[in-house]
Amino acid sequence: MAEWWNTLELAQQIFYCIAVPSTLIIIIQAILIMIGMGSGGEGINFSDTSGLDGGLDVGFDGGAGAHGAADLDFDISDGSNPADFGAMQIFTMQGIMAFLCVFSWSGIVCLSLKLHIALAVIIGLVLGFLAMLGVAKIIQLTARLAQNGNIDVKKLLGEKGSVYIPIPSAGGGQGKVTIIAGERFVEMSAVTDQDITIPTGAPVRVTDIRGDVLVVEKDT
Repeated sequence: MAEWWNTLELAQQIFYCIAVPSTLIIIIQAILIMIGMGSGGEGINFSDTSGLDGGLDVGFDGGAGAHGAADLDFDISDGSNPADFGAMQIFTMQGIMAFLCVFSWSGIVCLSLKLHIALAVIIGLVLGFLAMLGVAKIIQLTARLAQNGNIDVKKLLGEKGSVYIPIPSAGGGQGKVTIIAGERFVEMSAVTDQDITIPTGAPVRVTDIRGDVLVVEKDT
């Protein structure tokens, strides 16, 4: 092994020093994901206030702060809109490891084909960036599938349903209602501000949202 390593050029040794660890990390990540311990592609977050978690969207606020210095406001998208290319989470751990892995192995292949070191680096950078974009797109599509499975409670305002568990009067407790949310028939906690107890089976209409609890009134 030592003899083989000594036969390599410096550029090849550098590429191998990048390729081996990044490949091992990718394998470990894949194993963790398969056993349900993967992070699912969360963006890098260097601090609680940095907001760095994905696509780049930097804004500058020219207003002077308390000490007369201009405020610098970084607003970097978190990828919450899967339809927006700029919202893709590019700088994730998975994406960076994919970049390093493809970049280094591409460089190794190019050098083995006797290409110039500069050309090998350029090809590695291009292929590595394409790999990082591919990983970001996969994470984006995964996020869209997850979002499609969630219920946007705010959209239930004004919708009608029926009582499943009686709702005590005047906010005296929570009951349950069944209501159509999107294309699903779901059960939600509900209260009422009316001075009557709404019995099981009574039709109701959503008049307000309090957290994840619906405020309903009896529908006549």
